[in-house]
Amino acid sequence: MKTKTIRRVTVPFLAAGLLAGALTAPAAAGDRPELRQNLQEWIDAGFTGIQLRVRDEKGEWAGSAGMRELGASAKPPTNGSFWTGSVTKTVVATVVLQLVAENRVTLDSPVADHLPEYGLDRRITVRMLLQHTSGLFNYTGDLGPDGTWMPGITASGDAWVTERFRSYTPQELVRVALSKPPRFEPGAGQEYSNTNFTLAQLLIEKITGRPYADELRDRILRPLGMRDTMVPGDRTRLPGPHAHGYYRVQGKVVDVSRQNLSLLTGAGDLITTTKDQATFMSALNGGRLLPAPLLDEMRKPYGKLGYGLGLFVQDLGPGCGTVYQHNGSPPHGYGALMYSSPDGRKTLTASVTWVDESPARGAAQHFDRLLKSLLTQVYCEAR
Repeated sequence: MKTKTIRRVTVPFLAAGLLAGALTAPAAAGDRPELRQNLQEWIDAGFTGIQLRVRDEKGEWAGSAGMRELGASAKPPTNGSFWTGSVTKTVVATVVLQLVAENRVTLDSPVADHLPEYGLDRRITVRMLLQHTSGLFNYTGDLGPDGTWMPGITASGDAWVTERFRSYTPQELVRVALSKPPRFEPGAGQEYSNTNFTLAQLLIEKITGRPYADELRDRILRPLGMRDTMVPGDRTRLPGPHAHGYYRVQGKVVDVSRQNLSLLTGAGDLITTTKDQATFMSALNGGRLLPAPLLDEMRKPYGKLGYGLGLFVQDLGPGCGTVYQHNGSPPHGYGALMYSSPDGRKTLTASVTWVDESPARGAAQHFDRLLKSLLTQVYCEAR
């Protein structure tokens, strides 16, 4: 009863503020030859497809290059659906921080108080989950205390191809992580771990008494009009038009556009589009999803990762400024980009596809160079 009362007060209040901004579409931009040229550079480097959306002072521009599917002539759709990977973490963190704003949890309360069934170290706080400072083993594989690699669930490589439709529960993922020694004492370091955000999703569900997908829909997706974003669960097919991702195994190229991302529950399992990503980042950084003090907390960089609460803080250098971002990639074949200026008015969102193989041979070896060029084009004054 208490949960329903709180939701009736808070969620419609948030939604009223959101809709005012969400329903105003950015003006269409004219052709952007410099962006088209950049897209072609990705294809020339070996990526099979890319779709890009930029919102800035010139308006909104969307384009694509490459092919939607190997052997076909059609280009990727400019607003096709794709697997986001770790972009999901920013969305999950936002929902947790909304619960903090409603005084239903605090950032520095022990996670074990809400999820006692896992026997978590009581020193691990909600903030540590969102900041990657819990020390918990990453269930997709991690380094042990002595620096040797310790495998987790099958989440990449040739073995993943044959197991890519396997379904996992979040409880199963957490149990795998807790069966391994922690990387460090809670709060004593910072290491990126999917386990943190799977626990964050379980925390949301425990506090609200509702499925995370329902909370996300009512708090963010519906108010912002993000109609093409969903929590897939065990769904293995991308809806609507989409580009295909691939993986090369034993000399054979396998289409991996169908995959089960329950293996990254809460940490990398959303389906979305570039338009919905841009809408979310504009609303978040424009102050329409969180109160200003909590948005400041979220965007405060910490540790060697420069990570806030579910968000990377990146300084692009002189003439470019600071951006807030979270990129992502599911196990293979897809990559997602999500960037925003501090005020949310300039966003860059994209999805790339390729034939995933050894980084030394495949297109991925060019990723950092191409990304730097793209960010310079959009965010830097001296281009």
